[in-house]
Amino acid sequence: MDLRAYTRQYTDKDNRLAALSYFGTFAVYFTALYLAIHFSHLWFVVWPAGVVFAFSAVRLYVLQHDTGHHSLFETRAQNEWAGHGLSPFTFAPFEVMKQNHNLHHANVGNLEHRETGEIHTMTVSEWRDAGFWTRLQYRLYRNPFVLVPLGAAFTYFIRYRWPKNTLEFGVVPVVLHNLSIILLLYALYLIAGSEGVLIWFGFSFLGGMIGVFLVYLQHNFEDTYWDRRPDLDPRDAALQGSSCLDFGWFFDFAVANITLHDIHHFNARIPSYRLRACHYNLPDDMAPHRVKFGEAIRALGLKLWDEDQKRLVPFPA
Repeated sequence: MDLRAYTRQYTDKDNRLAALSYFGTFAVYFTALYLAIHFSHLWFVVWPAGVVFAFSAVRLYVLQHDTGHHSLFETRAQNEWAGHGLSPFTFAPFEVMKQNHNLHHANVGNLEHRETGEIHTMTVSEWRDAGFWTRLQYRLYRNPFVLVPLGAAFTYFIRYRWPKNTLEFGVVPVVLHNLSIILLLYALYLIAGSEGVLIWFGFSFLGGMIGVFLVYLQHNFEDTYWDRRPDLDPRDAALQGSSCLDFGWFFDFAVANITLHDIHHFNARIPSYRLRACHYNLPDDMAPHRVKFGEAIRALGLKLWDEDQKRLVPFPA
């Protein structure tokens, strides 16, 4: 069976499933935040509630990503309104982030356009030619103890206040988005005081770290794909250059199936609520390599793209 024809079977949108995913995630988000704040004096309540809140924040981000592809609700207008409605809770201004993500899809696996990706990757030859300070900066950047926590703090709380290409794709929506976050935090302060804001910030930061960890794994694993035009194959870039993470059904559900990233890159019109069925109903001869958690952790040690071996490798000794 042709893979393109196979995936088209799963591109139908269903507003009932979309609304359940959208409003259901919001319900979990606010309930978990309320429990974490109201029972902040009980560690055995605040931490589980906070972790649920963090994952629900990641899920909202993934749903916003779907609306950017117009693959969550049935109509373009419904997706656009839903995407803007999510912005204050994901910290990501919808229109600019949508356009930047479209650039990422258009250039995935392209060594000549690595600026459109979320995680920068140097080649082995670039590393050999780099000076001391460039190497030191890159080593720090790719260190998971720097990349995940500092990357989350910088990206979600600072960089997204003025994302790249803001001047090209829309200044006013970004400014309004930032004002909406200020109003949201002010309302939270009026309701729950400074402690409520700190709890929101702390577990939002945890959600950001989960998000950065997943973003890293989406395209950074040993047998990923990079190439240069005219040899670049878009099909291989989508399927081989994007991961399929196998952390279990519940984890997939918690992050709205963003773990199943290869088929998403191959056909971005598949709604998140159909991605798992699409993946696990694949014929055996089409089944992808699924990255288990242990392999995912080992992938954090891979730093450079080796153009000769066609694989991601650690720093040279």
